[in-house]
Amino acid sequence: MLVKAHISQSIRGSIPDSDKVKAYMKAIDEQFVSSDKALANTLMKRLSSMTFYRSRTVREHIMDMRDITSKLKSLEVDMSEPFLVHFILNSLPAEYGPFKISYNTHKDKWSINELLTMCIQEEERLKHGTPESVNMVTHGKTNAKKGKSIPMKKKAPLTKKLVVSVRRRDTRRRII
Repeated sequence: MLVKAHISQSIRGSIPDSDKVKAYMKAIDEQFVSSDKALANTLMKRLSSMTFYRSRTVREHIMDMRDITSKLKSLEVDMSEPFLVHFILNSLPAEYGPFKISYNTHKDKWSINELLTMCIQEEERLKHGTPESVNMVTHGKTNAKKGKSIPMKKKAPLTKKLVVSVRRRDTRRRII
């Protein structure tokens, strides 16, 4: 049979032989049946552990959560839309705190599509609202009055030249 030739040897050994293709394919299906309960459990764990990371956009995050919810719905595990909206809001980081407060204070309940639109707007606001900052480090004393930096003088060992230059300054001051 041609079908047997294209199946891996490790899989072929666990499937009982059959002369008819239909019976052989049914035997393969029986070997690889997955439990809907196990799949639903896995999807629930994935959904409950999802948090938003900056490596993705908020749109991708919400769409992934919607996708898992639709898979759960096909497995007869229903979630109401308001529950999912709250679940998505709780998966957002602390930066979205004012946004969450804004949602909670409104009397209207948002649909998933409205939440998606609002979250994208909030993401753009957060991107443009926080300016990039650079810390500048200078070497030297700062003049507190003018805010300018005065270069530091290198400390030289006390030598005759240094002493002489100090004396010269002293004499100049006396002349002036």
